Amino acid sequence: MAEKIKADNLILSLDLVPSSCWFSNVRSHVTKAQWDHIRKQVYSEAWYVCEICGGEGKNHPVEAHEVWNYNDKNHIQKLERMIALCPNCHSVKHFGLSTIRGIEDKAIKHFMVINKINKKKATKHIDEVFDLWRQRSQFKWNLDISILSNYGIDVKKLLALK
Repeated sequence: MAEKIKADNLILSLDLVPSSCWFSNVRSHVTKAQWDHIRKQVYSEAWYVCEICGGEGKNHPVEAHEVWNYNDKNHIQKLERMIALCPNCHSVKHFGLSTIRGIEDKAIKHFMVINKINKKKATKHIDEVFDLWRQRSQFKWNLDISILSNYGIDVKKLLALK
């Protein structure tokens, strides 16, 4: 099965969500008010700066990013935590979406600068991440968002409504 990508001491890496998990995320399971509460808490805890590069965006300082762990044996997509990212780091994390939006060159440049790597190393990492994405996209994943209880959300009640 899929092996975890060795990040080679990368500060910033790509996090591609399997296509079979698209549109199944925190925002799709909580109300707008709950999402606003979560994201604002994430921003505040990070002092409104990116937790990876320390930067800020031009239009808004940071965005909330979901950090997932994938159990490749049991096919569980588990939310590990939420972090604040500047729009540039967020575009790297969601590189597939950045490609669709036509900003992949900007995302690659940011990825290379933050990690202090060349294009060859960046391309190798991107290829490995897409290989893993293709493997994981073949499966249906069970969602574990139990960590949202840390934000005052009754997860059992939330999932019962879905």
